[in-house]
Amino acid sequence: MAARQQGESWTEETICPICLAFFTDPVTLDCGHNFCCSCITQSWEKNRINSCAECRSEFPERNLRINRALANLAEKARELTSNPNENKSKLQCEEHQEDLKLLCAIDKKLICLICRDSREHKSHNFLPITEAVEIYKGHLQCSLDSLTKRKSETIEAELTQKRKISEVREQASSLQTHITSEFTKMHQILTEKEQRLLRDLREEEERIVETMEKNLGEIQENLNSIEEKLSKLQKRMEQKDDLIFLREEVNQKWSTGDDIQMITVASAVLPIERFKGPLQYMA
Repeated sequence: MAARQQGESWTEETICPICLAFFTDPVTLDCGHNFCCSCITQSWEKNRINSCAECRSEFPERNLRINRALANLAEKARELTSNPNENKSKLQCEEHQEDLKLLCAIDKKLICLICRDSREHKSHNFLPITEAVEIYKGHLQCSLDSLTKRKSETIEAELTQKRKISEVREQASSLQTHITSEFTKMHQILTEKEQRLLRDLREEEERIVETMEKNLGEIQENLNSIEEKLSKLQKRMEQKDDLIFLREEVNQKWSTGDDIQMITVASAVLPIERFKGPLQYMA
């Protein structure tokens, strides 16, 4: 009883003093009293004075502050005091204005008792509303159970698919690491092969060039000797005094240069096939 009185007490606070109904768009005046916005506005226009309808305080300006908290409270009070059955629609037969109490199993249609006896539904099977509700709820329950099972299966399939995707990604990551590692090893092997082949090429080059340079030295020594003898012979040819020329020449051994040994050019080639390839197949 006390609780009911307490409930009635707070709901009274949500009543507009002017229209005596729950507040609609409540506003607060400077004096602190609350009214519906339309109620206080109409009161001011009617009386041609800006005053409070409760304490009669007058205001030079229309200063209305919206009270949202009171609006929410009034809405709750309106919901609590309303009759839950007021908005409940009562289904009746459109033709006879009687309560619908049966379901025609043939036509799948709600009917009243008068419709049951009409020629339209003659020889039809009927079900009471409560029994029909149980039957159709049973059908819905079957569908609900089936969909619930299907949902569980789908969730399981989803989890399985996600797991398989994860497995493939992990496998791909592992293979990527393996490939990178193997190619790193191959790069190292190829680098070592490259350095070894370059070293062999340098050694082969030095071996061949060394022989050729030695032969070149001998050729250059020969050339110097020939040039020296040519120079001497040239000077003797330039002697102007015949007597002196003859005196010197008769005592000189005449040379045609046959005593100078001719040196042939040394030739050698690099083993091209060994160093040219196809290197990719050799590697």
